Amino acid sequence: MPAVGGISSGGSKAYPGSLTPFVTVTCIVAAMGGLIFGYDIGISGGVTSMDPFLKKFFPSVFDKKNKDKTSNEYCQYDSATLTMFTSSLYLAALLSSLVASTITRRFGRKLSMLFGGLLFLVGALINGFAQRVWMLIVGRILLGFGIGFANQSVPLYLSEMAPYKYRGALNIGFQLSITVGILVANVLNYFFAKISGGWGWRLSLGGAMVPALIITVGSLVLPDTPNSMIERGDREKARAQLQKVRGVSDVDEEFNDLVEASESSLLVEHPWRNLLQRKYRPHLTMAVLIPFFQQLTGINVIMFYAPVLFSSIGFKDDAALMSAVITGVVNVVATCVSIYGVDKWGRRALFLEGGVQMLICQAVVAAAIGAKFGVDGHPGDLPKWYAIVVVLFICIYVAAFAWSWGPLGWLVPSEIFPLEIRSAAQSINVSVNMFFTFVIAQVFLTMLCHMKFGLFIFFAFFVFVMTIFIFFFLPETKGIPIEEMGQVWRAHPFWSRFVEHDDHGNGVEMGKGPKV
Repeated sequence: MPAVGGISSGGSKAYPGSLTPFVTVTCIVAAMGGLIFGYDIGISGGVTSMDPFLKKFFPSVFDKKNKDKTSNEYCQYDSATLTMFTSSLYLAALLSSLVASTITRRFGRKLSMLFGGLLFLVGALINGFAQRVWMLIVGRILLGFGIGFANQSVPLYLSEMAPYKYRGALNIGFQLSITVGILVANVLNYFFAKISGGWGWRLSLGGAMVPALIITVGSLVLPDTPNSMIERGDREKARAQLQKVRGVSDVDEEFNDLVEASESSLLVEHPWRNLLQRKYRPHLTMAVLIPFFQQLTGINVIMFYAPVLFSSIGFKDDAALMSAVITGVVNVVATCVSIYGVDKWGRRALFLEGGVQMLICQAVVAAAIGAKFGVDGHPGDLPKWYAIVVVLFICIYVAAFAWSWGPLGWLVPSEIFPLEIRSAAQSINVSVNMFFTFVIAQVFLTMLCHMKFGLFIFFAFFVFVMTIFIFFFLPETKGIPIEEMGQVWRAHPFWSRFVEHDDHGNGVEMGKGPKV
């Protein structure tokens, strides 16, 4: 039986307030935290396709790419050390996101954002001045620690600060910043690769200091969320902050609901252990499966390794970097479509349409590359029109991801968790995301070498499965206040059997402690 679209906004509480200039500016600044994640995704793939970088740190890959003309095109970048350069960051992000949960809960969202910016800044400096592979890896690990803190705190900050009617659009500002970061990185790679002397890669890696400074400074000037202030016992400041954020003085109903949710959350002594309770089964399922499926769309194959991928399928180096720029532009524009439509069309509609579109594109790209390369990976000269077709369908695929699984993979988990498990559940979400990002980054080049064009079919299978999952199991969360989200599970034909019908959207029966 398909998932019910949840409770309409007409069936939930309508808190007073509007989208004030204060909250708009605040959310824009906070969303800049996505720049560090996006910049890194875009920069790493471009740098690993630059010959001076490969010659200095990965000479075996350089020789295979430039000297061994008999090598299989699919396998020219197959190097465990090279992929460790990329993927070590995501393993570090996984670990730091678990620590970030405690800091976010006890000390507020701002402090986690500050730690994220500072760690990313130090990692960027080390990478920019790297002389040995171990320095690259250490720098990447510090970058990963920074991303773990930022990705844990920024989506929560945005979901809690935004008015519920505009929560989707403002939260997707985080994903928009990721796409802008990717685009900026791709453009810089294209121009830095042309610098004579072969040191442009240092500017690419060291340039990560700029987005790091933005989030660091931003975290110092941003106010904390009313939810976080209440959670830490500062109710008077929280009420004043809520009035400022909503632009009205009458915030009693929303404030009382936040306090009620906070009091319930304080009764939960072990939020990690409580995640395993039956009533949190829907939340835990989404915290695990949404980021799992997001990484198995295959998008990171494109974004991490776009220049490498295009180079491997016959593009020259300049053309490969430019193709990555083109996909970056598509990514940004399509994310804007999601910002416009997420609170208008709903989460489910974007998820489902994006899944079908990605599935079709992956099938076409697999057929196109398979027809040209076969299984031996020797394409000869790649006709211009053929290359254009491949890039076109990859762009259509990127667009589908950018208005569906890209932003919604961060938005939906950040808005569905009740306060008492919110920080812990968000850490699970980020950890699963980073773990599978690490796995995909680590094995992609080997999979490309052995599976060849079948790699796109592999990811298409998971796109099909996750689209079915969304259709049956994800309720619509559009227009539901974040502290009233419990109603979407109680109204769902499958999840209603797991949640308690006497709670008030917070996962516990009010006035009573949680059942352990």
